[in-house]
Amino acid sequence: MDGTSRSAIRAGLRVAIVLKEDQRTGNRTEGVVQDILTNSPNHPHGIKVRLESGLVGRVQEILG
Repeated sequence: MDGTSRSAIRAGLRVAIVLKEDQRTGNRTEGVVQDILTNSPNHPHGIKVRLESGLVGRVQEILG
C-alpha cells in the first residue's frame, strides 16, 4: 500500500519513508510512525511523517 492517503496512516504503523536528502537516490528508511505532519488528506509524493527515531520523511510504503 502506498503512502499518499492520510487516512491510511496512523501512529504505530511500520512504514518505509524517503528522507529529504534521499529523494534523488530513492533510498528508503524503515520505522514506526510517531506523528503525521501533513494536514491535507492526500499528497502525491507521500504523507510526511516523523518516525519514533525522530527522522522526518514522506511515506512510500506501509509495511504494517
